[in-house]
Amino acid sequence: MSDGLNRVVLLGNLGADPELRYAANGTAVLQFRMATNESFLDRNRELTERTEWHSVVVFGPRGEGLSRVLAKGSCVLVEGTLRTSSYEKDGQKRYKTEVHARDICFAGGPSLAAQREHAGAMRRDVDDDIAPLETPLPQEGPEAVPEPAPPARPPRKRNGAPPRKTEMLEEMPF
Repeated sequence: MSDGLNRVVLLGNLGADPELRYAANGTAVLQFRMATNESFLDRNRELTERTEWHSVVVFGPRGEGLSRVLAKGSCVLVEGTLRTSSYEKDGQKRYKTEVHARDICFAGGPSLAAQREHAGAMRRDVDDDIAPLETPLPQEGPEAVPEPAPPARPPRKRNGAPPRKTEMLEEMPF
């Protein structure tokens, strides 16, 4: 019998800024809530959207680093495992299911409004990053059209063998 497989892959957006805490042994623990959206046609053939919320936990130095770059609205791809734990509150047993993240990839950034809200005055306007055009545009007409580049020479074949490294380097435009 096999050991089984516990793997979760989520693509969604952070619902709030992540929280960084430290365990008693000094290990960093980053926690955040993440929303995934799904659209489908219901029985009445109407478009319906469903949002699921997930609790994600990242441990160690990776959590510390991610706490500096993740913000509310960040779009991320999370790969990890599901972990369920129980605790007692007011005499009742409660359960909590979390995604323990192994890999996190950025799938896009937060909206511009979310970036400004998070960064405040430190965020510059996008227009400030555009440098003014210093070289004039070419004039229209036949003299402004550049000469086409000669076609690249295909690699030589040696009786069906792949080209040698030196032959491939000759083909590379540097």
